[in-house]
Amino acid sequence: MSTWMLYGANGYTGQLMVEEAARRGETPILAGRRIEVIRPLAERHGLPYRAFELDDPAAIAQQLADVDAIALAAGPFSATSAPVVEACLRSGTHYTDITGEIDVFEACAARDAEAKRRGVVLLPGAGFDVVPTDCVAATLHAALPDASELLLAFRGDGSSSRGTTKTMIEALPHGGKVRRDGRLVSVPTAHETREIPFRDKTRLGVSIPWGDVSTAFQSTGIPNITVFIAVPPKQISGMKALRHLGPALGASLVQRGLKALVEATLTGPDADTRERGSSSIWGRATCADGRSVEATLTTPEGYTLTARTAVDATVRCARGEVQAGATTPSLAFGADYITRFENCDLRVGDVR
Repeated sequence: MSTWMLYGANGYTGQLMVEEAARRGETPILAGRRIEVIRPLAERHGLPYRAFELDDPAAIAQQLADVDAIALAAGPFSATSAPVVEACLRSGTHYTDITGEIDVFEACAARDAEAKRRGVVLLPGAGFDVVPTDCVAATLHAALPDASELLLAFRGDGSSSRGTTKTMIEALPHGGKVRRDGRLVSVPTAHETREIPFRDKTRLGVSIPWGDVSTAFQSTGIPNITVFIAVPPKQISGMKALRHLGPALGASLVQRGLKALVEATLTGPDADTRERGSSSIWGRATCADGRSVEATLTTPEGYTLTARTAVDATVRCARGEVQAGATTPSLAFGADYITRFENCDLRVGDVR
């Protein structure tokens, strides 16, 4: 019987994952930094628990010695992922997380050969970042294998959790990123806007440094990738204004202040919002000769979907169902992986 751990179980998304695990009859070890927070959560669900910090890979590896897989739900992943990945490679524990951070995806991909040698799966982005968009990318690539450009876009409902918002704050000083000729390229914040033909209606989208700039390239090899998010025009104007504030936004005092404000004011969407909410994804792959194919995908609200996909992916890794190495959701489980979840509808158009 496999054993898996959920680290960051007391966070907003972590608690949703605990509930999803219970629904599936899973009994993960709940873990986090503070015993006084983890213990009551674990006792309420009748689950085992552990408390430890993430600053020493050797100490983390000791905690993972009897664990087949760990789902990391504690961010910002720019700080938490590297020591946990190192610990997993030492202990032989499979790794998943719910990041959307490009640097984390790139760092995991760089350790692919080592992970294969040690028989360890490294699967970052097992939540809304980036399961649905990665599956759309892989589906488009299957329909048009010689595509040279990939555009992806998404729209979501509801507010963000504290963890998600703090990660966005960390990214503010760094502008945007796209994939050009196979290379990651830095661009100004909100450098491109376009009308996105989602399934229900067309919406204005703006480019963002989303994780697929890394993962979709790993999954498909398509050399030119841009990702968009649908937001109101006023928000796009605000994003463009941030171009002039980059250095100031990176100052430690400013970062601490913004994160403290988030801690005091945000919680994340409530159960009713998650129940009523939904997300939409659009993608288009294009060849050098102009041929193209489009796809649309509708899913449940993003945090709800994250809980479902992250738990499922971790359980599958723990059971040994995924080939060792650094991977992506579509490479690990197939381009149609997203369609195995309730209320996820993926449709692909004809090649034009």
